[in-house]
Amino acid sequence: MEIIPEGKHFRLVHESELPEILVTLERYLPESLKFHQTIKTYLNDRIWDFKFYVAKDWPDKPIILHFPGCTLAPHNNIYQTLGIFCPSAHIEHVDMMRTEDVLIDWQKPMYLNFTHIAIMNRLDDFYSKFGVMERLSGDIYVCNKLNADLELEPLPEDAEMRLLTLDNVHGIHDLYPANEIECVQLFDILVRKLPGLGIFRKDTGELAAWMVHSYYGAMFSMQTRPDFRRMGYGIRLAKSLTQLVIERGYTPFVVIRPGNDASRNLYTKLGYEKAFETCRVRMTPDCYEDSTVGTIGNTSYGKFPPLPQGECVVVTKLAPKHVPGESQTVDEGIEDMLAEKCDISGDEARERKTTTDEGIGEDK
Repeated sequence: MEIIPEGKHFRLVHESELPEILVTLERYLPESLKFHQTIKTYLNDRIWDFKFYVAKDWPDKPIILHFPGCTLAPHNNIYQTLGIFCPSAHIEHVDMMRTEDVLIDWQKPMYLNFTHIAIMNRLDDFYSKFGVMERLSGDIYVCNKLNADLELEPLPEDAEMRLLTLDNVHGIHDLYPANEIECVQLFDILVRKLPGLGIFRKDTGELAAWMVHSYYGAMFSMQTRPDFRRMGYGIRLAKSLTQLVIERGYTPFVVIRPGNDASRNLYTKLGYEKAFETCRVRMTPDCYEDSTVGTIGNTSYGKFPPLPQGECVVVTKLAPKHVPGESQTVDEGIEDMLAEKCDISGDEARERKTTTDEGIGEDK
């Protein structure tokens, strides 16, 4: 599709500018961590073809965007899903988004991946007047120093840990609960270019659990097949991948949903600490009517995925502002926001858990 060279308040960044932008973002760590490492993986490994935009008064107005925000865009329109960063100390610059009508069509649904809660609240101040904002909360936990003193028992003799290969791509994508916003091609690239580990059965070669470094610097959510839970695979994968990510010059971080004690306990054992709160958001204008708003297909690029029933907080013009940590009634693991769909019954949801649970809560 045609790339827009500049918006009303933002301009397209030339690749030669990105190293200097990284230096600017370092001033705002840890809040800028996700955006900082998205650019870093882009420069180092070109995981995905992102388009970065900064305020025309950058860095005096330190707000930056990237399109798309995830690798599956509705109608193949990268401008309907975005990433955004603006430091809390300068949160007033988020108000520029209100009148940004060149890069963004606010009359169409928008999808934002995990973004600092202060930014989302500021967006809600104007968006709630004409649309619905559905949120899914997630806390960013960062590992600045791996706990080297943590000793783990060896893997069972019938299992081994090794690097993921291209033969594993479709299997890990099928297990990934958010595979309706991240395409299978992404996992092909991740396995080729970034560290990813799996635990395999020696006798059958079956992939029992996996974890991979993502395009935005985080550790993509861990997946453990139901038959292999409670075997300690999760913490072994997390410890080994954390070390690999550090060796590559990145700061490991994960997204953990409020109330997920199992995940939090696992990562704090490794040295992770909570840095800030985020949420993932689907924004739908009141006036929008389109049969394609529903679930997204990996090949059609046509629809928006719904947020999980019982976990999304719907913010409307009459609703009070969401308080992080509240209304989080179900928690299956890191980033598994799509493990259950809004349009399934309770029985179906319980059945779905047996196949799409992240596994961290079961794999201590």
